[in-house]
Amino acid sequence: MPMSESTSASAGKQQIARAAGLVMALFMLSRLLGLIREMIIGAQFGTSADLDAYLAAFRLPDLLFQLVAGGALGSAFIPTFTSYLARESRDVAWRLASGVANLVLAVMTAIAAVAAILAPWLVRGAIAPGFEPTQQALTVRLMRTMLITPVIFGVSGLVMGALNAHQHFLLPAAAPIIYNLAIIGGALGLAPRLGVTGLAVGVVTGSVLHLLVQIPGLLWFKARYWPVLTLRDPGVREVGRLMAPRVLGLAAVQVNFLINTILASSLAEGSLSALNFAWLMMLLPQGVFAQAVATAAFPTFSAQAARGEIDEMRSTLSATLRAIFFLSVPAAVGLLMLRMPLVQLLFQRGAFEASSTETVAWALQFYALGLPAHAGVEVVARAFYALHDTRTPVAISVVAMVLNVVLSLILIRPLAHGGLALANTLATTLELLGMMILVRRRLEGVEGRRLIHASGRVVVAATLMGGALWASRLLVRGAIGETNAAFEAGGGVLLGVAVYFCASLAMGAGEIRAVGRWIRRSRIGHFLQGGI
Repeated sequence: MPMSESTSASAGKQQIARAAGLVMALFMLSRLLGLIREMIIGAQFGTSADLDAYLAAFRLPDLLFQLVAGGALGSAFIPTFTSYLARESRDVAWRLASGVANLVLAVMTAIAAVAAILAPWLVRGAIAPGFEPTQQALTVRLMRTMLITPVIFGVSGLVMGALNAHQHFLLPAAAPIIYNLAIIGGALGLAPRLGVTGLAVGVVTGSVLHLLVQIPGLLWFKARYWPVLTLRDPGVREVGRLMAPRVLGLAAVQVNFLINTILASSLAEGSLSALNFAWLMMLLPQGVFAQAVATAAFPTFSAQAARGEIDEMRSTLSATLRAIFFLSVPAAVGLLMLRMPLVQLLFQRGAFEASSTETVAWALQFYALGLPAHAGVEVVARAFYALHDTRTPVAISVVAMVLNVVLSLILIRPLAHGGLALANTLATTLELLGMMILVRRRLEGVEGRRLIHASGRVVVAATLMGGALWASRLLVRGAIGETNAAFEAGGGVLLGVAVYFCASLAMGAGEIRAVGRWIRRSRIGHFLQGGI
């Protein structure tokens, strides 16, 4: 007997919630390790010219990684692979995975080889034209070392997609943890002797371990491999059809990062490093909340779309958006209000001096404003991918890219590197609004009234939280003068959490009741099922 619409939608939310709990925990661990990695790197290099060179060298390998393993491949492969698992035999599905993996490996190897040959010209002419010649030479050496990583990540990203399609999230979520540990090992064991080259070696080692840690998952699901290399397979062509516009959209995002690198290379020394530290601080809550929930939601979106359950998908999307806004908006306010003590506490040691703290905090305040938009884009984009529509979010992201470039050129003069961060926030906010309008048309609604009411409560509670943080800072400093960063940041986080949840509870937010049940019963399924 088929399930009713409400039962099916509830089951979808519970499935996402159970997966999101595991993924969120592992993402949190990965982000914490990433934060420790950056603390170690910051203590050793501060916001120096060498670290600027490393970050610039990382730009092209990261671009290739993001275009393939970082999103385009998964967003195209998971819906196709899931439909094959549902409608075809498992052997046919794994033959598709083999064909895609072989093509990715061949293409990425060729691209990386060409990029390594052209590295000197790319650095001088496109990536870091503002660097001094010695700094450009260092950038070239580091880039050639790290160009191995997108080849490995191309295969690893496909493995991750196949495991996620089987609703297995443990090993894919553990892979970034191993990756961060390898870079930490490079920073601690190699960087003292090899400088930033030690970081590059850690990156390459981490990419290899990122793949190897997921292999047991393939064995568990009895994956099969075929040595096929063809574009004639209908499934391979479908993946390519879905992937092509997604690559264009991710390229637009990476162009923004590249333009930031180019513009920052002409600013004061350390500007690029400051942007990177601020960006990573914003990504910490974004990764824990948005990426974890979106990763868990994507296979459920894909399955609901494949079965034609549009009503259930609409309800699931709305619940997911309410969940991440409930978490990301107060996180943004906390980053904004506590930016100075947080940067001091996390990074200010060794070569990372007070001047570095000021430059990072300057950029962080602008990035923090865009945290909810970045979180929303993560989820809504996956709803489009589940519907086998990669063109719509790509078109919106290209428009956002153009807007980001224009705003960057306008805002860099009065705000320096902070203008680049603010441009990113404004463009991403408009990108989310555009996606919401269009996904609403595709799904014939997104439970808009409920979403607006929930978001309104979140904004009011977060505003009260921000006011409490501002008032407490004035009172404490008026009473006892300057405080240390640990006291100010730690006390601020505790006060902010308390005020936000009390305000949410006073307004009768269903989200806070769901969190209470989650804590009491230790079952994350109640988080989405019980009122969000």
